[in-house]
Amino acid sequence: MIWRSLLALLICIGCWSGSLPAWADWTMPMSFSNAELKGQDFSHQELQASEFSNANLELTNFTDADVRGAVFSASVMTQAILHQADLTDAMADQVKFDGADLSDAVLVNTILLRSTFTNVNITGADFSDAILDRAQIRELCQIASGVNSKTGMATRESLGCQ
Repeated sequence: MIWRSLLALLICIGCWSGSLPAWADWTMPMSFSNAELKGQDFSHQELQASEFSNANLELTNFTDADVRGAVFSASVMTQAILHQADLTDAMADQVKFDGADLSDAVLVNTILLRSTFTNVNITGADFSDAILDRAQIRELCQIASGVNSKTGMATRESLGCQ
């Protein structure tokens, strides 16, 4: 929160001098922490670095959304649709993905420790360099299939399945 105050102060200083800094038109990441967002539609939106920690995201739609670097820690994403979503570099630890559609999603470098994946669709999902524990990988390898349409990576290969 301190960085937001500092950014606002710097922008305000630019206003007093009659010109805004070149970076002042950057969009600030949105925060949806602790929010009740059940059934919301975030499809096709650009939400890079947004924060969704501790949020109820049950039945939400993130189809083809750009959520690179977003934080979903400790959120509930039961039956969420993340088809073709880009979660590169996201933090999705302790997330309940049960019944979610992660088909063709990009989860490169995503932190997924202690997240659950019961009855999840991961067809074509790319988990390259994602951080998962062995039990999660074993569970996901049992259902892994397909090739990601954006990265060309096979789901089984991205998980290191034997």
